[in-house]
Amino acid sequence: MSDLRKLIIDDVEVEVDPALTLIQACEQVGIEIPRFCYHERLSIAGNCRMCLVEVVGGPPKPAASCAMQVRDLRPGPEGQPPVVKTNSPMVKKAREGVMEFLLINHPLDCPICDQGGECDLQDQAMAYGVDFSRFREPKRAVDNMDLGPLVGTAMTRCISCTRCVRFITEVAGMPELGQTGRGEDAEITSYLGQTLDSEMQGNIVDLCPVGALTSKPYAFTARPWELTKTETIDVMDALGSNIRVDTKGREVMRIMPRNHDGVNEEWLSDKSRFAWDGLRRQRLDKPYIRENGKLRPADWGEALAKAAEAMKSGKVAGLIGDLAPVEAVYALKELVGEDGAVECRLDGAKLPAGNRSAYVGTASVEDIENAEAIMLIGTNPRAEAPVLNARIRKAWARGANIGLVGQPVDLTYDYTHLGTGRDGLRKLFDMSPEKAHGKETLVIIGQGALTGSGGKGALADAMRYAEATQSKFLVLHTAASRVGALDVGAVNAGGVEGALEGASVVYNLGADEVDIPEGPTVIYQGSHGDRGAHRADIILPAAAWTEENGLFVNTEGRPQLAMRASFPPGEAKENWAILRALSAEMGATLPFDSLAALRKHLVEAVPHLKDIDTVPQNDWAPVEASGDGSGEFTETVTAHYLTNPILRASSLMAELQSAARNRQAGKLAAE
Repeated sequence: MSDLRKLIIDDVEVEVDPALTLIQACEQVGIEIPRFCYHERLSIAGNCRMCLVEVVGGPPKPAASCAMQVRDLRPGPEGQPPVVKTNSPMVKKAREGVMEFLLINHPLDCPICDQGGECDLQDQAMAYGVDFSRFREPKRAVDNMDLGPLVGTAMTRCISCTRCVRFITEVAGMPELGQTGRGEDAEITSYLGQTLDSEMQGNIVDLCPVGALTSKPYAFTARPWELTKTETIDVMDALGSNIRVDTKGREVMRIMPRNHDGVNEEWLSDKSRFAWDGLRRQRLDKPYIRENGKLRPADWGEALAKAAEAMKSGKVAGLIGDLAPVEAVYALKELVGEDGAVECRLDGAKLPAGNRSAYVGTASVEDIENAEAIMLIGTNPRAEAPVLNARIRKAWARGANIGLVGQPVDLTYDYTHLGTGRDGLRKLFDMSPEKAHGKETLVIIGQGALTGSGGKGALADAMRYAEATQSKFLVLHTAASRVGALDVGAVNAGGVEGALEGASVVYNLGADEVDIPEGPTVIYQGSHGDRGAHRADIILPAAAWTEENGLFVNTEGRPQLAMRASFPPGEAKENWAILRALSAEMGATLPFDSLAALRKHLVEAVPHLKDIDTVPQNDWAPVEASGDGSGEFTETVTAHYLTNPILRASSLMAELQSAARNRQAGKLAAE
């Protein structure tokens, strides 16, 4: 390709894009350049100087490879390609000097530092530093900040790379950190000494290359080499962020993000990162049966016999909770059969079964990044999926125009507010949608528009608007299990009310966000003693999502595998296994006795579920317009940190929600 530039790096001639920086060009040919301040997803600061390289024929001093582009290099005197050296004596001496400067004020905390064993400074001091220091003066000390219950600080260790400042400002959109002072007095501090108010603040712990910012809940509980690491996915929202669960014995010790450019890049929301303490509290670890108004412990044989007897007695309604894996939903649907009804749309969302373009859409999460115009309808992505909201902010920072029809909220970026309900949605057609033709446009509709009496009409209007503007269409869900349950057809014509009507037994598969009326016998299968368990007559304890292998489909329709990281407590069992055992007790044994056999049946019924980590293409099928309703769109997530039973069992999430509530209660006049 003619637009590539030739370059000689360490005696190897390569062709690279001239827009790349030298550090990126070196990475392309497999040469590792040490760095502290440079991060590929943040703006370039060029202030740590660790990435110095020698540019032959350039100035007689090393150059910062993160801040110099390939196009800035001059060819040789006879037009030869520019020459860059990354391991010359000049570079080696420069790196040793920079490392010596960085360690001048750094405390010797390694044995007691929580970052020990996974610290960039530790690793690079070993690889590029020297074994002595010429500095004899006293080291400076800096006061620690209080950033809240998530991020611990030891600011004397800070090397002023400013990664945390750039992340919180650019990606999270909450400019709460900054650097004050000059020279030796320079320090990172929070605005007016406030705690952080971002749903993504935990990412600065990952970004910090030293032990200055650490995870408060995880601090001093484990060392990295003691942990068993399991790559899985997150289910705290419907985005399906890729995560790594670290366990010590049977306990989950921490959750960290994995890089996936198509879903969450390398970020993770705080409620996903710190939800693990909810896995230890309020757990159901043995079956229970209600007698004389009180629950008493029982064994599995008795509980399953009682549940089977109840289910044989009349019509069964199955309710699907927000955290149920697809296998369990499919098994329950097969168990209930044609005579019963299974429903997953517990919030009353008017999502049509069988029409994937209407309940998933035609866009992928990655399409947000390149969009020139984004229309948000009945959604608050900052509360519903903070990592997806950061991607919308990224598009906005690149120049995209954002419009919102719904309740006005702080989304961390500017948008044009076009109304609060169905009337505002209809007005979009008066704004000559032809102007959007030829642009990369995207329509995102949330559950706030789809619930209520006008939900079907709002969906029809949104799809009609997407068609008129030639936009891609995305439905933003709030429940991790919802798309997978819709894929296997866990829906009923009359919604939740229709499913419950005439039912003598309700099989509640982890549904804690719905009120079940008095009358029917309730069998609750779930992991936590939450609202669903309080209403239950029979409780069957199940594994949480980190304790079993399961399939989940995210909001863009991408099937993903959640892998088991630990084991369920006490007598709790995997969700699909409970349903299989119950079917045998009922005399209607389901045709599988292993997860592999269940998945084989599942894939035969829904073929696209076999394409793991792939977003299937959905055929466009607009919903018929409906004249019903003209009401306001509601906010579906009112307590961001308490949206499911695992989060509600977490004391840390309760503290975060309390702090958020206090902030919203109203600021003082001086603020």
